[in-house]
Amino acid sequence: MFRTIPIAVIVIAALGCHRPRSEAPRDEASFGPAGMRIHPVFTRFKDWTGDNQPDGIEAMVEFTDAFGDPTKASGRLLFELFTFQSNQPDPRGRRVANPWIGALQSSEDQRDRWNRASRSYTFPLELPRPDPSVDYVLTAQYDSPDGRRYFGRLILEARKDEFPRRPATQTSIKESARATQRDSDS
Repeated sequence: MFRTIPIAVIVIAALGCHRPRSEAPRDEASFGPAGMRIHPVFTRFKDWTGDNQPDGIEAMVEFTDAFGDPTKASGRLLFELFTFQSNQPDPRGRRVANPWIGALQSSEDQRDRWNRASRSYTFPLELPRPDPSVDYVLTAQYDSPDGRRYFGRLILEARKDEFPRRPATQTSIKESARATQRDSDS
């Protein structure tokens, strides 16, 4: 019995000295893209010609690594735009335009598309006569060189604030009649 006590103490001490492994991955792949989203704040209709009419959508895509931090990526993106269907499990209606393909495969692509302030990639998606008063669904599919695939979806809500509004107050009929009378008396 006394022989088993030292063995038990050694076993308990060995188990007690075991260090738990870190939950964070340690390989280089953990620093590459592990997720993607279409940025909900910066993605919007855009007027590139200066005529106060939208010419398309400026899509901002953000990649995150295994730690949830923004990171760069290389590969290919496929964007599609659909009408919005409310109260449906899949809000995508009919496709509005042919898909756009964006590349992040060269150093030039990286320089042209990377936005340091938002830490995301910018993709100008030209769309003839978009109607910013209508809700749309923008989707993106990312294909990495190693075969991984990520998806993102954003509902572009109508921008009613970009259209003329009716005045908050209106003159009464009596005031309008008095103003008309004063003008005719002068």
